[in-house]
Amino acid sequence: MHRRTFLIASLTFPLAALGADRSPTEASRSRRTLRLWERLDARQLELRSKAALIVDHFGNTLYERHADEVMPIASVTKLMTAITILDAKLPQQEQIEITKADRDLLRLTGSRLRVGARLSRQELLILALMSSENRAAAALGRSFPGGTQAFARAMNDKAREMGMHQSRFVDPAGLDAANVASARDLARLVFTAMQYPTIRDATTRRALNVRPWKERGPLRYVNTNRLLRSGAWEIQLSKTGYINEAGRCLVMHTEFNGVPTVLVLLNSFGKLTPFGDANRVRKWIERGVDRHTGKAAVAHDPGKSTG
Repeated sequence: MHRRTFLIASLTFPLAALGADRSPTEASRSRRTLRLWERLDARQLELRSKAALIVDHFGNTLYERHADEVMPIASVTKLMTAITILDAKLPQQEQIEITKADRDLLRLTGSRLRVGARLSRQELLILALMSSENRAAAALGRSFPGGTQAFARAMNDKAREMGMHQSRFVDPAGLDAANVASARDLARLVFTAMQYPTIRDATTRRALNVRPWKERGPLRYVNTNRLLRSGAWEIQLSKTGYINEAGRCLVMHTEFNGVPTVLVLLNSFGKLTPFGDANRVRKWIERGVDRHTGKAAVAHDPGKSTG
């Protein structure tokens, strides 16, 4: 990426949306990190996702493509669902029963949470984030004060508060293609979600056993992000998504060369394509940095890693 283009990208990303305090120390780290990223050549990165954005917690943009194009985001929606639920301070141990209203009548997706199943709000939240359980997300929205419509309004209010002006939410699961956002808006969403330990823990948990029925055995759910099983990645938060209109989507908060960074990949075709693109990004950064710095790492303050 040419130096002039890179500097413009770094300055136009709204740092206020990341919650970053521009102290002299942070500003110095940002400049050092920016000089490192400037050595990367965007022409050497070939991705199959239609939209992509890579931005570090200083607001420096490493790479972007169609980052401001509004498109369906599928189950990435569930990050906003989680933020809305947690900010409402609802009792996390309250038992919620799955009802007929939680069934997916739009796409007719199935679920192992049959009508009559009962789980705590906390368990439903983990399943929605970790395994992208649609009925879990639907039940969270339905049990919100005022019901699902009030919940959708609350989601959109949150989006405006976060500066996500290219986003719109209509259901808590992301099954409706009218749930839309730009890659740049989703970077803001991920940086904000990093401030919630519950979301970080749920999205990086590999598996969870739940007991929706006392008289039956447990149901085991696993994480939809296969990169969590790879030792090559340091992932603090992630969410996948898929519907036909959105293609395959993946957002993550991770680290590249020791720098907390958000990766957004939207509208990929092929089940494994976003994971392949993520690995291509990692290798592109590693090779570019190693070639020019001799594997020198960028120091950062772990206490600032949430952006």
